[in-house]
Amino acid sequence: MKTMTQLLPLLIGLGMGTAPVQAADDWFPSKWGKDDTLGSVNEITDASILAASKLVKTGKRYALGQVSSRDTPAYGERTAQTFIVSTGALFNNSGTPLGSGKVTGNDDWALLFFGVGTQIDGLGHVGIDHTYYNGNRIEDFFHQGGLKKLSTADIPPIVARGIVLDMVGYMKEADASKVVVIDGHEMLRVDVALNEAEIKGALARQKLALAKADVVLLHTGYAAMADIDVKKYMAAQPGLGKGGAVFIAEHNPVAIGADTFGLEVGPGEVKDDHLPVHQELLTRRGIYILENIVTAELVADSAWEFMFVLGQARIKGTVQMIINPVAIR
Repeated sequence: MKTMTQLLPLLIGLGMGTAPVQAADDWFPSKWGKDDTLGSVNEITDASILAASKLVKTGKRYALGQVSSRDTPAYGERTAQTFIVSTGALFNNSGTPLGSGKVTGNDDWALLFFGVGTQIDGLGHVGIDHTYYNGNRIEDFFHQGGLKKLSTADIPPIVARGIVLDMVGYMKEADASKVVVIDGHEMLRVDVALNEAEIKGALARQKLALAKADVVLLHTGYAAMADIDVKKYMAAQPGLGKGGAVFIAEHNPVAIGADTFGLEVGPGEVKDDHLPVHQELLTRRGIYILENIVTAELVADSAWEFMFVLGQARIKGTVQMIINPVAIR
């Protein structure tokens, strides 16, 4: 059985020479046109943003991004290493304060992958046989210096209605055998796939309904495992099944996310079918994926519905991006 870490080559492998996927599969051209490169953010309108703003009742805000570091669990060799330089390096290595005000300072730089910690997966991240969102072939947009299309730098600001589904709370009532307690933390078992029945059950329990232009977040509780046992955390995860992904996608969301490092259940539901949820959402439908979202505080406050705001760093050509979305209720 493959671990999720062993799937890294699938995520970043960019070999050429295979036959293109045929449009007979009916997933391209996109419903937004053959030239679209933005996908589901097209669902956001002035009206949907105004509706989301009306969800703010208390003014309380929630940081949905993790604090990332070189110790953050991540795929393969992915890392985020920060380096600080101080006065001497800033001022010609003299170490002497500058000017009459004796100004001193610090600067920083990093060696990092943009797919560490809380992140958004762009539409150039995962494909089907080297064909990506809206039928874009890898040779048409890939460049080692940065993607020529489908970059996260091109995603407009996301302002939307956000909802969080407490899958742990739902499972405790529906099938308690699928919930475990480890070091005092409740979480779903690693083999739990969240499909249509589970999503519908959580929606009913929280008296919510899916709507166009939503950002849908899933709380599995599994984020706590990263601090308990990193190897176990990276070896497998509970998460969205393909049926659950299709069900949510049919309601035309902007993005789907979870408090896990890969959103979907892994290892997957079907042997040797790798990352089918990523392919369903990113490749076929242009729906963005959010990973390692901090959901615990929202769930603790029963903050089921909120305004979701994201303006990611715009670094040209990036495939993914570290983010800190904000929920406001």
